[in-house]
Amino acid sequence: MPDTTGPLVAALLYDGLCTFEFGIVSEIFGLPRPEMGPGWYRFASCAIEAGPLRAHGGFTILPDHGPDLLDQADLIVIPGWKDTEAPVPPALVDQLRRAHARGARLASICSGAFVLAATGLLDGAPVTTHWRHAAALQRRFPAIRVDSTSLYRETDRLFTSAGSAAGIDLLIAIVRQDFGPAAANSVARRIVMPAHRAGGQAQFLEHPVSPRANTDIAPLIDRVRQTLHQPWPIARLAKEAGMSRRSFERRIVAATGMPAGEWLAAERIAAAQTILRETTCPMEEVAQAVGFGSVFALRHHFRNRVKLSPREYRRNFAGQDTSPRTPRGGPPA
Repeated sequence: MPDTTGPLVAALLYDGLCTFEFGIVSEIFGLPRPEMGPGWYRFASCAIEAGPLRAHGGFTILPDHGPDLLDQADLIVIPGWKDTEAPVPPALVDQLRRAHARGARLASICSGAFVLAATGLLDGAPVTTHWRHAAALQRRFPAIRVDSTSLYRETDRLFTSAGSAAGIDLLIAIVRQDFGPAAANSVARRIVMPAHRAGGQAQFLEHPVSPRANTDIAPLIDRVRQTLHQPWPIARLAKEAGMSRRSFERRIVAATGMPAGEWLAAERIAAAQTILRETTCPMEEVAQAVGFGSVFALRHHFRNRVKLSPREYRRNFAGQDTSPRTPRGGPPA
């Protein structure tokens, strides 16, 4: 354990360990950081079952500590879990409840939320996890309120985060709570991460819904994507597809999983994200290029879907190419 005197952070080890999730806990809390002074975190890994333990990637771990050390921890981190259907040992549930009752903080990364939910401490609270696990988490634990969009959530010393990399955001946010923004910024620079992404920020997915390759409206969907700057009311979409409005609405749901208006807004937002990342075009041009018509409409739809304003998104994710060229898909000059 490091020769420091700060809060004791304990990461759970289990058979089938999620290697990446454990690695980021160790990276942030376990590396020596003499520049932070003697009050920096102490870090330990605690096996909840007898070793050696298998980890993703084809290697095994020989733990230094068993579950007893959890009784001393100030922060317990659950770095993923074996499987969304894997039971949580009753002894671990009891230990986590006792830890929280004495004032410890509990945090989970990705599927680790299933372990925290099993304690009952999250009942009635908003909880996040990887978007792929959200439905399973809600089904197994109907008393919690699953937020499938946020990067991380906190309530009553209980922290949950979305998939893998969102765990880094959560852990840096915990560092910020404990040691202030300068320390959090220092840790973020060392691991080459943004210094701060708000927990309410959305889990970013590039075109999460794609039309089925064999759908008869796939050509129309491709054409709409190339001409998002144009108005595309449902009546026009149905006419272009050669269908009645009712038939088209059934086909678009079958192809994309969402109603036409919702799908079109998602496509406009995805296009706006690309322009914001890759150019420095003014917001007025971005709004026109993707068909929202005004900066107000762009801001409204963008914040509803992405949980950030367009300017906040650009600030966090710009950098691939910042030339002030004409946005793709925009109207001809």
